[in-house]
Amino acid sequence: MTWNLYDRLLASADSDRSVCIEKENGATLSYAELAALSGRLANFLAKNGIGPNHRVAAKVEKSVEAIALYLATLRAGAVYLPLNTAYTAAETEYFIRDAQPTLIVCDPREEADLRAMTAKTGGRVETLNEQGQGSLVEAAATFPAGFDTVAREKDDLAAILYTSGTTGRSKGAMLTHGNLVSNALTLVEQWRYSHRDVLIHALPIYHIHGLFVAGNVTFAARARILFMQKFDAERILAAMARSTVLMGVPTFYVRLLQSANLNEATTAGMRLFVAGSAPLLAETHRDWKKKTGHEILERYGMTETGMIASNPYDGARIPGSVGRPLPAVEVRITDPESGAALATDEVGMIEVKGPNVFAGYWNMPDKTATEFRADGFFITGDLGKLDTRGYLYIVGRGKDLIITGGFNVYPKEIETEIDAIPGVSESAVVGVPHADFGEGVTAAVVRSADSKVDERAILEALSGRLAKFKQPKRIIFVDALPRNAMGKVQKNLLRERFADVYSAKVG
Repeated sequence: MTWNLYDRLLASADSDRSVCIEKENGATLSYAELAALSGRLANFLAKNGIGPNHRVAAKVEKSVEAIALYLATLRAGAVYLPLNTAYTAAETEYFIRDAQPTLIVCDPREEADLRAMTAKTGGRVETLNEQGQGSLVEAAATFPAGFDTVAREKDDLAAILYTSGTTGRSKGAMLTHGNLVSNALTLVEQWRYSHRDVLIHALPIYHIHGLFVAGNVTFAARARILFMQKFDAERILAAMARSTVLMGVPTFYVRLLQSANLNEATTAGMRLFVAGSAPLLAETHRDWKKKTGHEILERYGMTETGMIASNPYDGARIPGSVGRPLPAVEVRITDPESGAALATDEVGMIEVKGPNVFAGYWNMPDKTATEFRADGFFITGDLGKLDTRGYLYIVGRGKDLIITGGFNVYPKEIETEIDAIPGVSESAVVGVPHADFGEGVTAAVVRSADSKVDERAILEALSGRLAKFKQPKRIIFVDALPRNAMGKVQKNLLRERFADVYSAKVG
């Protein structure tokens, strides 16, 4: 057997009649049927010359057919490139220009825009909507279901996932078959996953959490997925009666806690609640246990590394901690300036090394080089500490990263757009506490002399330039940005000043 992720997860799926995916309307798809659908799509890809190292970009709504396209891309030996459906046309054009995908699959409503973009790059465009219909599925329907999965080596690319850039330019994290195989099989073991599990899947599938954690782990265990288009607290609570696992971002748990229907009875059949993609407040952890009797299992990962650490399935799940490093994953804490290793309980830069760590940034060899130490450790940009029991705590983030609703946002990208708006002198963007999203993207703006630009005008200007999750939830006008003696904006002071902006008005 090769290192191809599909082979490692689903090699014998074509003869497996057990249910793989159950849709919200009650329709089901067996593992064999999913294998057949991915086989037809893989044959379509191969027939059109798409194979090893070609990129297949997908900017589509969540559907079973979109999952099959991901699997088909793996089977064809190509590289899967999922794109957030919230990205604007300007953002999407950057990704297409940078990755040069051979095939772009999009929602029919965006077909004209994508065809205009690909006229410059030469890529082919097919469509797929949230009902799983479109030119892609129509074209693939005529192809046979059987397909011999293309052999791949451990270090061959399986996917490129774009993550926001500190300088405004998004970076494509290159993930190998070895990276994804290692993470999936490790999590199956660590979280005691089996074919008896039923996962409530309400996450997006363009994100590492919904695709590579929830999806790959479930496939590896041959478990069942209850496939939900989006988060709906009451639907999720109703589904718990016949489910065993929920994977979600902290926002899921905050909103579920607001339901009068959440209690020990409604969660009685569940065995595992996983939280990630953003920090889980210790208060949420405690409230969940008090109301349901279950402890949420918090874990820690990144686009560039997959999962790094996890609280144990058996053993203490500590509120505020993301648990211990996963097997074969090394974590160390270093001085951010010198790179020297720090002692237990000292706060510093989190660095990680292991089979889960990505191969580097697409088309950015210099950036890749600066993010790795000479001994192979990846510098995460997160600040943390390890306690005497080996539990990892995330205590801050370098590079001003904001995590809102599970999505990474770098302020520089937003500041660049705001600063270009007529009437704006300068801006600074920070993340401050938000009950629903963990952190709310918040902009401090200094107007130009005699400018009358207001919050509405700035938000309207940003709406066509930035994905919705990146757009500030508040624009707060200030006379000047606080700076230190070296002229650097003191964002810590802005975070302190705006700490209560979403619970009280700021003048």
